[in-house]
Amino acid sequence: MEKTRNRLWIALFVLAFLSPVGIILPEKFKAGDAWGEWGTDTLKQLLGYVPTGLEKYAEIWRAPIPDYNFWGEGAAMSQQIIAYIVSGLLGILMTASVVYILSKVIFRRER
Repeated sequence: MEKTRNRLWIALFVLAFLSPVGIILPEKFKAGDAWGEWGTDTLKQLLGYVPTGLEKYAEIWRAPIPDYNFWGEGAAMSQQIIAYIVSGLLGILMTASVVYILSKVIFRRER
């Protein structure tokens, strides 16, 4: 069990450090936004329309770190890479914390 848990943590940290590939490749190949991270304006360009459900709920959620970038539009690629890695690590930390807290609450009730 411990060995599996350690492997999981290592895999998560490797994925966090690989996350900048999502901005490096589109930049290198002049492909625009990272795949799947399109806003409604980009979807309108790509598809010619914005799906109704997406348009209806697009403004409900605002990302805590928009575009995974602490420095705003026009940041250097090195700054964007650092921001992607930090965002990935923060996401792992937040998710692990929520799972840990929920597991403590659930297992406490089962006793």
